[in-house]
Amino acid sequence: MKAHSQVIVIGAGLAGLSCARALAEASVECIVLESSDRVGGRLGSDRHQGFVLDRGFAVFLDAYPEARRQLDLEALELKTFDCGARIQWGERHAVLLDPWRHPFAAWRQVLNPVARWSDYPRLLELRGRMLAGDDDAGDAESDGCSAGELLARAKLSPQLIDGFFRPFFGGVFFDRELETSARMLRFVFRMFARGRAALPAGGMQAIADQIHAELPADAVRLHHRVVSIEEGAVVMDSGQRCPAEMVVIATDHEQAVKLVGDVLPPRRWRGTSTLYFAAEKPPLTEALLVLDGSGTGPVNHLAVPSNVCPTYAPAGAALVCANVVGSEHEGDGLEAAVHRQLREWFGAAVDGWKHLRTYHIPRALPDQSPAALSARPQASRLGPGRFLCGDHLNTASINGALQSGRLAAEAVLHERSAEVIC
Repeated sequence: MKAHSQVIVIGAGLAGLSCARALAEASVECIVLESSDRVGGRLGSDRHQGFVLDRGFAVFLDAYPEARRQLDLEALELKTFDCGARIQWGERHAVLLDPWRHPFAAWRQVLNPVARWSDYPRLLELRGRMLAGDDDAGDAESDGCSAGELLARAKLSPQLIDGFFRPFFGGVFFDRELETSARMLRFVFRMFARGRAALPAGGMQAIADQIHAELPADAVRLHHRVVSIEEGAVVMDSGQRCPAEMVVIATDHEQAVKLVGDVLPPRRWRGTSTLYFAAEKPPLTEALLVLDGSGTGPVNHLAVPSNVCPTYAPAGAALVCANVVGSEHEGDGLEAAVHRQLREWFGAAVDGWKHLRTYHIPRALPDQSPAALSARPQASRLGPGRFLCGDHLNTASINGALQSGRLAAEAVLHERSAEVIC
């Protein structure tokens, strides 16, 4: 094998970009082929009428260990959410704050209708168990069971599970039934406990753009859709063949299956819809998520990104973001149903909000149930010269995508070095 033979990375999402950068840092010639018109994959942002609209509401957890390893967090100009949530039951609401982050408000939590007195020692015990051990390690309690089962075993009250945990983590996993693996709950819980949820000043797209900017100028080629992989080359939909000694497949799971066949098991997707509105005044002043405590939907949670990061809205306006879990709510009546629910929450002021844009994202996250996680590939290497990366191989998160890309690059470098020795 030549010392500087070309590696092709298919897909310029976070995993592909992370892989390409690690290869570039090792002086390996690498080209990233991306079918769309931008980098970032499922993580992206649009600018519309002076607003920053993330392509589906998402937050960045600044405790992600891989993000701290790979990103310049200071350059992202992160602005953080308050640690807590506003729980909404129709016109009634209650604010639940993290007592470890807001100790002076702890006394008020005792009177909070979301939790019972018995919940607090059980929450303390649960938090201690969640924070124990290594970030990537499993444990006997969480292996093989769902997030909902783990919370039930903790003997938390149904009103706390349904009023807070179900909409909060259901919004993280796009899974209100909490069928997601308890290992995922444990990982995300720890990230929230150790750090803060944040938004970059330039939108979530800024994360991918930062990595892209560190690659050679001609490393990423947009509008290049790969349709097959051959010996020594990849083939694009135009018929063009691009020589490749090694190939890293950094697409989502569905596209990866099309390229490598039944080597990968089938996997479900979790969907979501995000509706953005412009308002003259924000419906709340805090930088908090608003959760649907009643579960009547369709809105699972609401955020005011401009309360967190003022650059998300032009001067004199607020950006409101309503989020729906699942794909079954898509249709012409969704905006009207969301409006009715938000009017019940915030009153007639909602009538003055202007709908900016709706994003329907049926493939927002790969299924992370215990069965799906146990069936995923356990290594980046598919075979000689063929590698795989993406958050579907890891925790389905920004951290998982970045880590997966780095591990795939390390596998490429290991094989290259072994072939040179031979």
